[in-house]
Amino acid sequence: MKYPRIRNLREDNDLTQQQIADMLYINRRTYAAYENGINSMTPETLCKIADIFHTSVDWLLGRTDEFAPYPKSR
Repeated sequence: MKYPRIRNLREDNDLTQQQIADMLYINRRTYAAYENGINSMTPETLCKIADIFHTSVDWLLGRTDEFAPYPKSR
């Protein structure tokens, strides 16, 4: 599965693949493989990326066009 929204978010925020990989504590090649659809991301990785960019996993996966993050639970 490719993740075009993740690549676009990264580029729009002027971040490199290495910077995101460092935030996720993974290798840059692993992150590049995610962006290019070579490897699938774990749910935990998707959640971390959504948190980094303050959006929802649904938006990252293209399941919604609403960029806003999920409401915080109490």
